[in-house]
Amino acid sequence: MTKITFIGAGSLEFTFELVRDILSFPLLEDATISLMDINADRLESSKQAVEKLIDTGSRPARVVATLDRVEALKDADVVMTTILAGSTEVWRHDIEIPQKFGVDINVGDTRGPAGIFRFLRTLPPMLDIVRDMEKYCPNALLLNYTNPMAMLCAALQRLTFIPVTGLCHSVQGTAAMLAGWIGAPLNEIDYLCAGINHQAWYLEYKWNGKDAYPLIHKAITERTEVYNEEIVRNEMYLALGKYVTESSGHNSEYNWWFRKRPDLIKKYCQNGTGWNPGEHGFILNFYQDAEVTWKETVKKRLDEPLTSEDLQRGPEYAAYIINALRGGDMFKFNGNVPNTNLITNLPHGACVEVPVLVDRTGLHPFYVGALPPECAMLTQLSSGIEEMAITASLTGDPMMIYRAICYDPLTAAVLSLAEIKQMTNELFAQHKDYLPQFKFHQV
Repeated sequence: MTKITFIGAGSLEFTFELVRDILSFPLLEDATISLMDINADRLESSKQAVEKLIDTGSRPARVVATLDRVEALKDADVVMTTILAGSTEVWRHDIEIPQKFGVDINVGDTRGPAGIFRFLRTLPPMLDIVRDMEKYCPNALLLNYTNPMAMLCAALQRLTFIPVTGLCHSVQGTAAMLAGWIGAPLNEIDYLCAGINHQAWYLEYKWNGKDAYPLIHKAITERTEVYNEEIVRNEMYLALGKYVTESSGHNSEYNWWFRKRPDLIKKYCQNGTGWNPGEHGFILNFYQDAEVTWKETVKKRLDEPLTSEDLQRGPEYAAYIINALRGGDMFKFNGNVPNTNLITNLPHGACVEVPVLVDRTGLHPFYVGALPPECAMLTQLSSGIEEMAITASLTGDPMMIYRAICYDPLTAAVLSLAEIKQMTNELFAQHKDYLPQFKFHQV
């Protein structure tokens, strides 16, 4: 019997979908699903939703829920993390302080000044989790869904013997989107995608073995509705020749080109990103709205009967990975792993997103080689900044955080060095109670 632990299980819909997928595999249908969260109400709702899944599908699985992390982790085979460090009242400042200085951030959960401070706040609780795993389930695999993916995974991968890989929706999601644009069934598409999380590139994209990039190019340049669906990423593709993972809303923050002036934001980022920024950035509005509608979501999930469609396996990687680890079919996915010369022109040891094969013996990442220079330039900068932030967090060096933010493309396109220092100090002052790894909170 497999024990699968969810830390941050109060994310009702995501927990529901992952458990649904897990129970769809015969090898896992008798699993123990261990749910843990710090919010008792949310935890109970997730427990009831999972019980409903088990009952509707007549599975022999069982579910347990606890506020005690140690109890949840004992003897787990796989642990999944979907945590948030602090409420919107804590991390709204990640977006609002840079916004005050003119750095207009839309999502702010991955890189840039907002992503870096989110990482600094999230690493201590994530490290607590892996330290408990070392004691109570030392043979388990950690599947991380928490952002910022690359920085968290890279830090953990060098601090623990627990195997850690990060999972994201963007690779398979974008592959499906591109297939839809060219009218191809997804099961006829093959691709090679590599880089770093949210900034990986489809180095190859083939339909029945033939290069499909000409069809993608034709769809973007000749169909207005396709161009408008992903304006930022489509502009990046037209300039750089390869398509990048993750949404336009995210990617608009990761470079110099789209958010440094109000007119550019209006032209490229207010439509066609899929992320309406609202007053305080997309992510804050999203979570504030989710808080308001949470009880409605719970009521709908618990009261409405489940259909056969509700029990169908989804596209997330986690269940396929767990099934392969337990002796089921091998599975290939794009995961976040240490760069052991897998991508030769990105920093050694950095967290890279590459194809990974998983079987009962573990994870086996693929060698990719060098990214094309037109893709590598931006990716090298992002990865280098992340490495500086990780080093700063592990050594408690606030000056290195400032230096990392100095090189953030969007920040550097808007602010002087003196302004960046002032902004960094304000971010440190606001979040100092959440940053125990720093003795000093000023640069």
